[in-house]
Amino acid sequence: MDYLTIANSPVFWGLCGITVLISLAQALLFMRQAKKAAVEVNLEKGLANKAFKIGLISAIGPACGVFIVMVGLMASIGGPMAWLRLSIIGAAATELSAASMGAQAAGVEFGGQGYTLTVMAVSWFAMALNGAGWLLVSGTVTPALEKLRGKLSGGDTKWLAVLSGACSLGIFGYLNANEIKKGWGNTIACLAGALGMVALMKFVVPKYPKLAEYSLGIAMIIGMVFAVIYDLSIA
Repeated sequence: MDYLTIANSPVFWGLCGITVLISLAQALLFMRQAKKAAVEVNLEKGLANKAFKIGLISAIGPACGVFIVMVGLMASIGGPMAWLRLSIIGAAATELSAASMGAQAAGVEFGGQGYTLTVMAVSWFAMALNGAGWLLVSGTVTPALEKLRGKLSGGDTKWLAVLSGACSLGIFGYLNANEIKKGWGNTIACLAGALGMVALMKFVVPKYPKLAEYSLGIAMIIGMVFAVIYDLSIA
């Protein structure tokens, strides 16, 4: 029997669906807790709804990239596992790398000749082991980091905002630095997106304030368009 027939069997769809439903329930619980917290701190309902809308729109671009990788993974590890991994982790590149490393550990190319049911199981195990590390670290270290952030800010809300902003800049700067090293297409996408965001916030949003919540998504599209233009120009 072909290994993909087993990987796509109803049993695995059912088992993976349980975990995905748990993730969905967690997301809904977080949303409910966020709304409760907004009431407790007297945050305007309109502002809270606007924040949810911004988050939803900003997630469209990254979700499209994850979906494309998920379709590719389905051809090698089956639909249920690809759906499960990218629903609870969402780091498409990391999941693809983990699956590839699992296959390489078994001595074959990911999805290539000799990729059998046993090798696929090794890929599954590598992906699960990779995800377990993330969960372990986030579960044990996050509470301590929150206390550290409180000590560094000294209770000053303005300094806390600066600290949080600096952390976000550092994280996204690090992620962009890794992408820029991959080639000119990635570099152009990053620069075009950054310049697009600056132009939007400086010239467009002041005239059309409602576009502020769509600015990140628009900047991402600008970056992708310029990257495609570059790829087509050198093809």
